[in-house]
Amino acid sequence: MSLDRLAPAVFVLLWSTGWVVAKYASLHSEPFTFLSIRYALSAAAFLALCIVVRAQWPSRAAALRAVYSGFFLHGFYLAGLWWAIANGVPAGISGIIAALQPLLTAMAAPFLIGERLQQAQKLGLALGFIGIAIAISPKLLDPATADLTHAALPLAINLVAMASVTYGTLYQKKHLQSGDLRTIATLQYIGALILTLPLSLIFEHQHFDGAAQAYGALAWSVFGLSMGGVGLLLYLIRRGQVSRAASLIYLMPPAVALEAFIAFGEPLTLPLIVGTVVVVTGVYLTNRKAFSEHRSAEA
Repeated sequence: MSLDRLAPAVFVLLWSTGWVVAKYASLHSEPFTFLSIRYALSAAAFLALCIVVRAQWPSRAAALRAVYSGFFLHGFYLAGLWWAIANGVPAGISGIIAALQPLLTAMAAPFLIGERLQQAQKLGLALGFIGIAIAISPKLLDPATADLTHAALPLAINLVAMASVTYGTLYQKKHLQSGDLRTIATLQYIGALILTLPLSLIFEHQHFDGAAQAYGALAWSVFGLSMGGVGLLLYLIRRGQVSRAASLIYLMPPAVALEAFIAFGEPLTLPLIVGTVVVVTGVYLTNRKAFSEHRSAEA
């Protein structure tokens, strides 16, 4: 099977583990501190890979664009998301906000990069959001989510984080369509580190307890997520419509739920199962045209 066919499924599998890893990491480290270590090691790992394979580095202008995109695509996105959850945003509400990303991407793409959507794709994106809402509806009915007034600032930060990754994705599509993805990824993690390191130094105590779980979470974050998952995301953005790549985010909560069931024994509820079916339908509709075009090109 070609990488084009395998990449979406592998990306979903890898990226979904990030939520599980975050659960372990939060027990052993502060969010900005953990992300700073992760980004520094990710940049170093990609740099080593670039040196070994003698990857071609971009021009100065392209390098600055890569650093700039990493500031939004990785840095502000995860920093905002982790900080918001740590400061009172319920997981269910954060899940809905995360599900807004493909819709934000689809709505912004025509204006920023001139990418047009077919009616079936628009329907698929809408179904994806509906499916996410169904899947996490039990969490929304939890009494703990009833009063969100105390979480106004974290909610705002969570929303800005979603807007940040949307902007970063579209900027990547428009300005970084050429060049070696390994060197681009190296520079993007430097951009992310430029954001998270000052936040860690200003607002945190750089707590990282060094437990085995902490190092395990860090190792997987660097090699499984930052190198594997993000590398595939950049590949998907370059190979296809950015809105189709973003639609894969819809599959994350159902995948995480299955992983949590296996790892922690969390129950698979009926709304989650129904929502998953709706989500898969939405992703299929959003990606169907791209798949058909790819089959025609192969023929």
